[in-house]
Amino acid sequence: MLQLINAGLGRTGTTSLKVALERLGFGPCFHMFDVVDDESRLRRWEGIVCDGETPDWEAVFDGYAAAVDGPCAIYHRQLKEAFPEAKMVLTVRDPEEWYRSTYDTLYQFALRSEANPPRPGSRQARLFRITSTMVWNGLFGGRFSNKDHAIEVYLRHNEEVVRAFGDDLLVYDVRQGWGPLCDFLGVEAPEEDFPHANDAASMRRRIARVAAGEAVSAG
Repeated sequence: MLQLINAGLGRTGTTSLKVALERLGFGPCFHMFDVVDDESRLRRWEGIVCDGETPDWEAVFDGYAAAVDGPCAIYHRQLKEAFPEAKMVLTVRDPEEWYRSTYDTLYQFALRSEANPPRPGSRQARLFRITSTMVWNGLFGGRFSNKDHAIEVYLRHNEEVVRAFGDDLLVYDVRQGWGPLCDFLGVEAPEEDFPHANDAASMRRRIARVAAGEAVSAG
């Protein structure tokens, strides 16, 4: 049963949030890499995103206490309806930094897949189908390469989340550390430093491995 849903788009500190939540006892925490690395989840999300299947959200997130990144940001309204008691977080980042980081990492997988289409039915092809349908052609309308348009969509997404959830939402920059997150969750802050996971260099390595058909993990 999900206790927390993050509506923040990828490259806003979602992996750091995942690590932090699991450290605070809100784990396991779902992340897009859970889809990348698991055939059954990949098949399920392909059905939801690309084929319009109506999901059983409790089954989709069975065993998870929190959800961040990837599909969760796009389907945050549906998830909140399915898990009305879940707390809502919106991870944010400076728009210019967010665009540069996303373009240099996640979008490179799309560009590579367009330039050199992966073998039909391969894991890479199916991941490209999901991300294109959901994000590049979906959320960004096929215009992510237009920086002004992409940033406008990013800001509009965040504004819509704030309007939808208002006072029940934590708008959170992971650079703020443990304080705001722990206050929001009503838990004590750990003594160790807040995790900073999946920087751009790490993400580029993961993208290259996905493009090569290798398994990856969010850790």
